[in-house]
Amino acid sequence: MTNLSKLIRPGSTIGIIGGGQLGRMMAFSAKERGYRIAVLDPTPDCPTAQVADLHIEAAYDDLDALKELARSSDVLTYEFENVDAETIEHVLEAVEIAVPQGTELLLNTQNRLTEKDFLENSGIPIAAYAKIETEENLKEAVETLGYPCVLKTVQGGYDGKGQVVLESDAEFEEASALIKKGTCVLEEWVSFEKELSIMVARNASGDVVTLPVSENIHENNILLKSIVPARVSDEVMDEARQIAETIAEKMTLSGVLGVELFLTSEGKLYANELAPRPHNSGHYSIEACSDSQFDLHIRAICGYPLAEVDLLKPAVMVNILGEHFEQALELNSSQPAWHVHDYGKKEVKTVRKMGHVTILTADTEKTLKDIEETKIWD
Repeated sequence: MTNLSKLIRPGSTIGIIGGGQLGRMMAFSAKERGYRIAVLDPTPDCPTAQVADLHIEAAYDDLDALKELARSSDVLTYEFENVDAETIEHVLEAVEIAVPQGTELLLNTQNRLTEKDFLENSGIPIAAYAKIETEENLKEAVETLGYPCVLKTVQGGYDGKGQVVLESDAEFEEASALIKKGTCVLEEWVSFEKELSIMVARNASGDVVTLPVSENIHENNILLKSIVPARVSDEVMDEARQIAETIAEKMTLSGVLGVELFLTSEGKLYANELAPRPHNSGHYSIEACSDSQFDLHIRAICGYPLAEVDLLKPAVMVNILGEHFEQALELNSSQPAWHVHDYGKKEVKTVRKMGHVTILTADTEKTLKDIEETKIWD
């Protein structure tokens, strides 16, 4: 369900469910446009709270706290997908508030099986898959899909968590342990040449725009670098845009959606996953584009028209994890042209996303070498 019948004008309050770095960057964009920010997050002094006007310190599924957020806001949005859709429905019944993204988007993307059914029914190419509830299901599906294949929990996994790659029968014990936690999906292995993503924005009036296609490099299942524009053919870029626009229209999207894709050596694209909000691989857009993914999201959920996005300059974005943090901050002194973002997280942990660096460049290959030469990401 979505509900937005009027413009949410500057001076109004945008309520954000979730106080991480995505909410923080949404808030920066909203503040630039004259909005106030309220945030719901259980963590004291979380990244978004540091730049918000109101912080409601409570769990994401706390109905009373969500009602308080709704009453304090003119429009609600969320910065991550693990928000309980049923709880939001209860809020909508109790408080008259605009939630442009609605709950259908959450329901379609929170569950991998539901998401795959949606993509398949929308004519979007995806890898073959099977629903897995028992070890017997798994054995039968492996016989059909073959090795290698990937077993994933239907809900909750991110950055490689909640999944097992099966190369042979040797991984069955680990896979069985995952099945015991709940329903899973087994996916055919896609032998990809590149991982790509594209951000698409749509408002309630039906304006649809996309950001440039990003080429993504992962390490240990966590995004390390994004290269924009992706080093692919114009035909692949056009197909990625068509896929993203189709998904946005079929979902009647309001806001920003991230579409992750696999590109095979034969030039075939497969949709991998959807993110119903701004995405890590779109952070480059803050410096590199005429409108960032956060600008588009704020405009879309507030009901304003969306303009076509121009890439102002090619860029490379690199994630700063906990193990990179101290050295990466030194780049402020040694690389004054590099844009170093610190998310304001108080506790530095290994593999935790602490910030990112965006480098605008006229020579992508040289920039990639410059990044290597810092030795920070070795």
